[in-house]
Amino acid sequence: MVCKILVGFLFRCARYAVYIYGVQQLPSRLIEAAVDQIATLPGIGRRTALRLALSLLRRDTERVRALSDALISMSEGVSPCRVCHNLTEQDVCSICKTPERNRKLICVVEDIRDLIAIENVGTYRGVYHVLAGVISPMDGVGPADINIAALVLRISELDQDTEVIFALPSTMEGDTTSFYLYKKLVEFDIKVTTLARGIAVGEALQHADEATLARSMDNRTLYEI
Repeated sequence: MVCKILVGFLFRCARYAVYIYGVQQLPSRLIEAAVDQIATLPGIGRRTALRLALSLLRRDTERVRALSDALISMSEGVSPCRVCHNLTEQDVCSICKTPERNRKLICVVEDIRDLIAIENVGTYRGVYHVLAGVISPMDGVGPADINIAALVLRISELDQDTEVIFALPSTMEGDTTSFYLYKKLVEFDIKVTTLARGIAVGEALQHADEATLARSMDNRTLYEI
């Protein structure tokens, strides 16, 4: 019985090894190059990359070219807003341009996905500041690597009626970033608040449901250390 189990296990290992070898040794250098590039995308392994590459091969040339053109246009045409670092096709994003927005209410988020999550709730009428990351010494990300200096400069040009909302993830890195920001902003005569802890500790902001996110925004509290 033990021998049968061992033989079965070895057989499965052999099949897996053959599969891995087959993925690595593709029949075309062009397919292999495409798989290598697709596999650089986050969350995409070589197996998924191969499936996507073969799917593209089954499409007609015009559809593949349309996809390629769209990606190139996005890469060349989208850049950070010079005010809030949201992504935009112009110098200043549509949110910063909207006159109805309260420019003295600035919501600080980690990345674009968090901005989109708050916008989808539909109740927030202020503006944003996208840090493009959080402080994470373990990952080699320090204050100089994210858009903190730009936020401090932006706050320095506003008056005391300004409110800054920390809408950062409830993680060690998010809390570290909030603490660092608070120490930087405490010299200004402004109001600093943070989302109510309706957002679960350790949960990424973009994964919260809209009702919880809206409640956290409405019940924000003064940031304290």
